[in-house]
Amino acid sequence: MTRSLEALGGAATLTAMSHDDDASYKTLFSAPEVVRDLILGFIPDEWLHGLDYATLERVSGSYVTDDLRDRADDIVWRVKVQGEWVYLYILIEFQSTVDPWMAVRIMTYVGLLYQDLIKQKQALPERRLPPVLPIVLYNGDGPWTAKTNVADLIPRAPGLLAKYVPHLEYLLIDEHRYDLAELAAMQNLVAAAIRFERPENEASLMALIDLLNEWLADNPELKRIFAIWIRAMVLRHNQNRLVLPKVRDLRELKMTLADRFETWALQHEQRGIEKGIEKGIEKGEALLLQRLLVRRFGPLPDDLMARIGSATQEQIECWSDRVLDAVSLEEVFHP
Repeated sequence: MTRSLEALGGAATLTAMSHDDDASYKTLFSAPEVVRDLILGFIPDEWLHGLDYATLERVSGSYVTDDLRDRADDIVWRVKVQGEWVYLYILIEFQSTVDPWMAVRIMTYVGLLYQDLIKQKQALPERRLPPVLPIVLYNGDGPWTAKTNVADLIPRAPGLLAKYVPHLEYLLIDEHRYDLAELAAMQNLVAAAIRFERPENEASLMALIDLLNEWLADNPELKRIFAIWIRAMVLRHNQNRLVLPKVRDLRELKMTLADRFETWALQHEQRGIEKGIEKGIEKGEALLLQRLLVRRFGPLPDDLMARIGSATQEQIECWSDRVLDAVSLEEVFHP
């Protein structure tokens, strides 16, 4: 089947991450197998699926301007199609909220890529440029509400102006549109990464590590990359309450997590016991205060009972000190 060079491109990954998490995600999407599975598993296009991803080759993303370098770190891939290079432009950027101007940024990045290709004399023959497919892979909280075409950010132009309104659309992949059962049915590295972002519990996380370890039995480098990324993900989800040493592979990661989860659970249980004892002591002192007040002043009004029930330990102690000398309820509870 004859295939034209009419589509292909790049991806932006958006999420809330620390600097270390940024690095782990960049490492993850620097693996050609992950880029391949992103396209094959999440972009329903026969032409794209027919490409030879054994020819995937990473190239420099050094064209990003200085004012953008702190905000974006580009990962650029190219793949051969009928003897010509077609560029996959993958921008991995991490943020916690939807960017309403993403379409403008994608247009800027694609323009910068083209400028760099021209400067490096890597344009196609006959002064043509390779197609670029921009992809936004989104895993933030809430739905993605930003416009996907820059033209939709511009009011309808009258007359001749309409002809010159720019059009550039990116492909949105919203992770939350895929349920866990659908992802579990896919033997796909990106689907596995999404499942790691949404583990049902610690046991399911450990089972996922086992599954990934089995898939990557002959790929120790990708095991190492996923171990780095999963460690960063676990730390982020636990708000850095776990202390996890750096690991070299998935087996080592699983052993470390099993040990840390057990320790963390025991500490959490102990804190719960201590908090329960404190609550019990506070409740007992409040009940004792109520009994003393009833014996001295008779039945207590409902609003006063509610006040005692919601009081702090310090307030209970203060009122208890006053109850023996006070001649009225007002003297016990005065500010």
